[in-house]
Amino acid sequence: MNFRLAGRSWRVWSTCVAAAVLLSACASPLHRAPVEERNLTGSVGAAPSRNGQATPAAPAAHPHAGQPGYYTVKPGDTLIRVGLETGQSWRDIMQWNQLENPNVLEVGQVLRVVPPTADATVASTKPVGVARVESRPLEARATAAASAPPSATPAPAASSPPQPAAAPVASGQAREVDDILWTWPAAGSVIAGFDETRNKGLGIAGKPGDPVFAAADGKVVYAGSGLRGYGNLVIVKHSNSYLTAYAHNQALLVKEDQTVRRGQKIAEMGSTDADRVKLHFEIRKEGKPVDPARYLPPR
Repeated sequence: MNFRLAGRSWRVWSTCVAAAVLLSACASPLHRAPVEERNLTGSVGAAPSRNGQATPAAPAAHPHAGQPGYYTVKPGDTLIRVGLETGQSWRDIMQWNQLENPNVLEVGQVLRVVPPTADATVASTKPVGVARVESRPLEARATAAASAPPSATPAPAASSPPQPAAAPVASGQAREVDDILWTWPAAGSVIAGFDETRNKGLGIAGKPGDPVFAAADGKVVYAGSGLRGYGNLVIVKHSNSYLTAYAHNQALLVKEDQTVRRGQKIAEMGSTDADRVKLHFEIRKEGKPVDPARYLPPR
């Protein structure tokens, strides 16, 4: 009887031990089934990494990234800078992309920088050429420019771009380039020439309060101090291809959306965001800085 009870107890104990080993093996991480996290739409999300934290899925590339007519936001960009770099009004870019807050941009964000009705793949290929140089009083030029017929015999282009002289501009002198009449924006001497990498325009010396003139007819697309390094800045758009920038002013005399005429006083020279009193002047064609000496009349 005692042997029988002992044998039975041994069998029960063995069965319990075997069941415990089996349950332990089932609970082992080596037998854990793989897990996928899915979002509400059912697409596959990030799977857990070895350390237990989710590995974020790589963001999908924007279909228009790198294409003509689109701009990819870089670190430090603002909508004003994007407008300057693409030759557009920041307000237009805001509207074309349906942005609610112009102060909120994300690095890598792709913005449309041409009108929705325009073909973004077509760029202007019209060459820059000098048609004529004229000299008229500032007051008379603005009204006569629109009605004056083009010269029948354009002056031949020089073999090399003219270099600005360090002397005051002749009053009323203008040059036509790409159907736009250009004049000097200030009368001071040139203290810094154009350099694509270090200086994207011309530096023109002057005294505090010296007048700053619109270099050509156009529309003010920016007037303020929101672009770092430019101080009090005016940006004027002259055509679908060209705009000009006037930086470091002590006072701005125009507002956004205001139409200005060539030779009109738009600011007073100053030293905001600069080491001395000067005007930093840029001409940009389709957003790219170009040498103003190729457009302004010789002095």
